[in-house]
Amino acid sequence: MNNHFSYLVRIMTSQEIRQQFLDFFQSKQHKIVASAPMVIKDDPTLMFTNAGMNQFKEYFLGQKTAEIKRIADTQKCLRVSGKHNDLEEVGIDTYHHTMFEMLGNWSFGDYFKKEAIDWAWELLTEVYKIDKNNLYVSVFEGYKDENLAFDQEAYDLWKTIVPEDRIILGNKKDNFWEMGNQGPCGPCSEIHVDLRSEDEKAQIPGRDLVNNDHPQVVEIWNLVFMEFNRKADGALEKLPEQHVDTGMGFERLCMALQGKKSNYDTDVFQPIIQEIEKITQHSYKKDEKTTIAIRVIADHIRAVSFSIADGQLPSNTGAGYVIRRILRRAIRYGFTFLNQKEAFIYKLVEVLSEQMGTAFPELKHQKTLISRVIQEEENSFLRTLGQGLGLLDNLINAMDSKVLSGKKAFELYDTFGFPIDLTALILREKGLCLDENEFAVEMEKQKSRSRAAAEVDTDDWVMLSDVEPEGFVGYDSLEEVIKIARYRKVTSKKEGTLFQLVFNKTPFYPEGGGQVGDQGILKNTLGEKYHIIDTKKENNLIIHFVKKLPTALDENFIASVDVVARQKTMANHTATHLMHQALRAVLGTHVEQKGSMVNAHNLRFDFSHFSKLTSEEIIEVENFVNEKIKANLLLIENRNIPIKKALEKGAMALFGEKYGDTVRTIEYGDSVELCGGTHVQNTADIWYFKITTETAIAAGMRRIEAITGEDAKAYFLKQESELNQVKQLLKNVPDTVKAIESLQDENSALKKQVEHLLKEKAGNLKHDLIAQKELINGVNFISTLVDLDNQTIKNLTFELQDQVENLFFIVGSNYDDKVSLTISIAKNLVDEKGLDASKIVRELGKFINGGGGGQAFFATAGGKNPDGLTKAIEQAKGYL
Repeated sequence: MNNHFSYLVRIMTSQEIRQQFLDFFQSKQHKIVASAPMVIKDDPTLMFTNAGMNQFKEYFLGQKTAEIKRIADTQKCLRVSGKHNDLEEVGIDTYHHTMFEMLGNWSFGDYFKKEAIDWAWELLTEVYKIDKNNLYVSVFEGYKDENLAFDQEAYDLWKTIVPEDRIILGNKKDNFWEMGNQGPCGPCSEIHVDLRSEDEKAQIPGRDLVNNDHPQVVEIWNLVFMEFNRKADGALEKLPEQHVDTGMGFERLCMALQGKKSNYDTDVFQPIIQEIEKITQHSYKKDEKTTIAIRVIADHIRAVSFSIADGQLPSNTGAGYVIRRILRRAIRYGFTFLNQKEAFIYKLVEVLSEQMGTAFPELKHQKTLISRVIQEEENSFLRTLGQGLGLLDNLINAMDSKVLSGKKAFELYDTFGFPIDLTALILREKGLCLDENEFAVEMEKQKSRSRAAAEVDTDDWVMLSDVEPEGFVGYDSLEEVIKIARYRKVTSKKEGTLFQLVFNKTPFYPEGGGQVGDQGILKNTLGEKYHIIDTKKENNLIIHFVKKLPTALDENFIASVDVVARQKTMANHTATHLMHQALRAVLGTHVEQKGSMVNAHNLRFDFSHFSKLTSEEIIEVENFVNEKIKANLLLIENRNIPIKKALEKGAMALFGEKYGDTVRTIEYGDSVELCGGTHVQNTADIWYFKITTETAIAAGMRRIEAITGEDAKAYFLKQESELNQVKQLLKNVPDTVKAIESLQDENSALKKQVEHLLKEKAGNLKHDLIAQKELINGVNFISTLVDLDNQTIKNLTFELQDQVENLFFIVGSNYDDKVSLTISIAKNLVDEKGLDASKIVRELGKFINGGGGGQAFFATAGGKNPDGLTKAIEQAKGYL
């Protein structure tokens, strides 16, 4: 950065930079709004917020009218999958990230190109005081194939601000922004900053490096002028209104304003990097591998922490899988390049919450939970790495060439989660190599399968009626006369062909807030019925799914919700509210809801708590809820109440949820929650509440599953039936519990007798085996077939090794229908003769249709073919 920057600008903190952006646009009559959650819960088209505009999609699509025309914010974003996939570049370069902040300002049908361009330039050059000579701008050059014209208007506006040699014409890839394959789009104008030294600038002009992946010539702000809609067939149509959507990379802006050459050198990342140095005793920038590893960890701790704060835990599916993948990448880099064999990343949460907790208070509030979840994930994956190292050793021992099969390495990666780069590193250290081409082929096959499974072909909406939609009326009615306003066809490999219908009004509740979408019937005047199999919400539209497109689409229809399913779902949803209150009363106010699922059959409730509930606590929670049910508490519902007033009444706002200025509250006595779901009119309608399971789902996270009403009644009837069966088996003894305890005591005593008899049998067998040992090439060979359990066999082999020198012992067993082979070899034979029990048992395991492994001196194999045991033992002599 040039030396003539003022001293104040050079030391401006990231917090000040963020606040100046918001203050600037507030002065331009923009409303400053909070960041939406980074994890998206009720949008089937996205898992994560990957751009600042995501929370405003419905305005761009014209499916909701913006009451506020000018908005600005800083949005937490995540880009690791789909169209915007930045993951593989993270840590390698200095300016790509998984989680990043997007500073943005929006106009919904208000100002357009002139104001957007003028204000962007004013903020950058007059407020932030970036040298104008370091800035370049780009405009859309046009695209003849789609009859898209050169953006003359933007060019002319920029020409009044900057010399023409600083205006670059950009192609469709760089300067025509699209939300996806379909949807709002338009030309954009990017602003790039050149952060190189004067000597470097003298050698190559900055304009030649724009959009060429130079780490010091980077885009910092993109001004998108939304004026088109991309249809399913690729055609473009004009939007009814013109919008502005701008996004400025916060981390890159800090790099420019703080005079740094890398985002990681700013105060956004430095506190985290310094803590990593302190914990690992590795210096940042010591060498390339160390530098990249520290960058990866510094970046990924942010992505994972914000996701957990928004309610998304690492898991094996969906968004949770993405978070687990990010965290494991960080663990892997620490393990491989920083020599960290124990959990340490969780320790960075404290620094992160101090650094960003003011702007994003959820980090401070959820700090303990985030740390515990990350620590548990680290320990789990480190165990996986340990197991993977053992499996890789087995693969290496079985190799008959210097090249490890890419297919086997992929199996290790795909099945056990063992990192491929670690596999390659270990192979290189042993003078071996990996068939990378074969691995790449297997990886591509998997990606192709995933793409095919996830691919959805969505047609354009067919508009039938321009009636102003009334939206959801299902709080008050379960049956309505409706008209179909629009429909479209959607085809996927998983679901086949479905039709999505939008009504002018609907009693069907769309999936959201943990509650499943309603099902029901659509009936026309001809008496034809169409089953609505699901209801969801997308970009403010309530969408009903049917397998067959109705006839007479312009006629009136009767839309009827499945009343029984809805009533049972309402009972379960109300029970979750009462249980939430109960958990806070019984366990403490640290308990917070972290997720839920409510349907007609049961309810699932995830919450923060750091220990397993005792039987007494579970009973106490059940009693609390059932007392509320018996109290006949009436529903008090407030619709469109100001959120401030709702919070003053004691309603709890959940982190990870996005609330508007007005909300809906649900009250039963002193239970008050913000909720958009459907609920019973009286708690007595629930009838009864019963917890069926209580389990851990992560560190500091518990899950309760419960039932109500008819399902609770069925549960008790089943319990009674099973108890009666037990009584009959026990000959209807007067005290069932005492009789079972007596049986358990008797069973324990018999087990001890069996163990004693087996030990005696093995002792007698040991003497017989020693007597029949056979000397082969200096090796004492003993083999036998037995009907002993694995532990007894293991004890026998150790006793024989203690008493017989130079022993090679192989034993086959078919005990309790479990076929096994065990090989034990004296350790001196392993060293002197190169014998390997693990390798031998794998080869002999083929005779029993099985496989196994272990150590060079002791190994076992399990199989399914007892007839092969004799053949396997005969073949064992061949190794001597």
